[in-house]
Amino acid sequence: QLQLVESGGGLVQPGGSLRLSCAASGFTLDYYALGWFRQAPGKEREGVSCISSSGTVTKYADSVKGRFTISRDSAKNAVSLQMNSLRPEDTAVYYCAAVQADANIATMQSYAYEYWGQGTQVTVSS
Repeated sequence: QLQLVESGGGLVQPGGSLRLSCAASGFTLDYYALGWFRQAPGKEREGVSCISSSGTVTKYADSVKGRFTISRDSAKNAVSLQMNSLRPEDTAVYYCAAVQADANIATMQSYAYEYWGQGTQVTVSS
């Protein structure tokens, strides 16, 4: 069974950091482009960041540029999202997603993705 499982969410104060991880089981992520998305209450799901299967192409939403970093870990068959300088507006459920793609393809279009995790809650509040 192909599965993505996120971890690392939680409650953090403004200005703090969290590191989200998404581990795959049932398939290897080596040939998949990966993305992180988030959905806040009452809002549509939005793309946060994505990375190509080669790891050479990364993209970020303007709202997180310079604060978030996406990375792949082939040994762990996982993708991570390091989130620094967190703000209350970063509060959302965060999802990882995977799609089989050519080496240098990365997209933040959610409709392109085949597999999704169940999500992990991130709350930024004092």
